[in-house]
Amino acid sequence: MSDSLLLKNAQTAVSSVRLLADFLITSKLSMTAAESCTGGMLSAACTDLAGSSAWFERGFVTYSNEAKTELLGVDAALIARHGAVSEEVSRAMATGAIAHSKAQVAVAVTGVAGPSGGSADKPVGTVWFGFVVRGQLVSESMHFNGDRAAVRQATVQHALQRLCHLLG
Repeated sequence: MSDSLLLKNAQTAVSSVRLLADFLITSKLSMTAAESCTGGMLSAACTDLAGSSAWFERGFVTYSNEAKTELLGVDAALIARHGAVSEEVSRAMATGAIAHSKAQVAVAVTGVAGPSGGSADKPVGTVWFGFVVRGQLVSESMHFNGDRAAVRQATVQHALQRLCHLLG
């Protein structure tokens, strides 16, 4: 990924975080993030904004399957049956993040950032998102192109923008 594209993506993420913060503060809500493939990048993007403690409650980095089970309560049998990168697991991560925090809004991300680890069913760039907003659980899958850094950055950006859309 080129330096100019990284800078543009970073600037877009900052504006998305500001918009998200405004939505959450106005609604008197707080959020939590449950991250796998992004390894804390989403939480870092949120907490890069000064004053984020007013709306960002906590983040969970659950890179391993065991962490998903231990920290979020995701059933190990669910992971075994569907794989860590699946709609079912993204939904369980989002609801687990709500259950293990004081937040009312959650985002969960689990995917294959690459360069290895993909399969025919779940190629590199496949990411599942789970969102809990206003008591509603929403999930979706995206496929992002590019190298590992591009996939992870696109995942963060999509999560932020989608949360803004769901809140607004």
